[in-house]
Amino acid sequence: MKPFKTLLLALLAGACFAASAQEAAIRKNIAERLPDFPAIEEVNKTPFPGLWEIRLPGNRLAYTDDGGNYLMLQGSLFDTRTRENLTEARMEKLNAIAFKDLPFKDSFKLVKGKGTRQVAVFEDPNCGYCKRLHNELSKIDDVTVHVFLIPVLGPDSADKSRRIWCAKDRAKTYTSWMINQQPPEAAQCDTAAIERNSKLAAKHGINGTPTLIFVNDTRVPGYIPADRLEYALKEAKAR
Repeated sequence: MKPFKTLLLALLAGACFAASAQEAAIRKNIAERLPDFPAIEEVNKTPFPGLWEIRLPGNRLAYTDDGGNYLMLQGSLFDTRTRENLTEARMEKLNAIAFKDLPFKDSFKLVKGKGTRQVAVFEDPNCGYCKRLHNELSKIDDVTVHVFLIPVLGPDSADKSRRIWCAKDRAKTYTSWMINQQPPEAAQCDTAAIERNSKLAAKHGINGTPTLIFVNDTRVPGYIPADRLEYALKEAKAR
């Protein structure tokens, strides 16, 4: 039994060394040949023989061959046997964020009724679909909405986000703006939380607003009407 175990360990070590060498070759060749190419954060072998996954900043995925000679910057890798979109599955795993791990100190709460049900939402104060979402939220009772401000639509969004975050009553100020179009008044305070939110969003591939995250870690990008929101809240609470 010992010789077999020794042989197995040697084979595994050899495979790891070969994979490491190929990864080094991919990194070296791409860096030398494409000096303006984004920094490669991770290289992984795919189930497709000779095809490697490259993870770029912002959890963007690209694919290359064993030597970094060819690049595929767009497109998805499918498993025809299972009909699974491997690229999509990988992106979901990379961008996953657990509700319990969210930095709630960098958000503020909108509480309706008892507020026993919870949802987090990443929003830009100038986002039209975010405003539509808040109109839908007005039809729902018993929910706490944790708002994470991420100004993605330009300088005015950044200015409004700062004013809202620095307001004495953030929830009231935000609701007045999103529902009644009452501009937030000028205010000054430490707004590092907004910058942290933007970095968190970028890390997890949140590049559109609104993006909702429920307590069961379900992530919903974009606006949803009240009936779908109510269903998602019930589903999340039931698990």
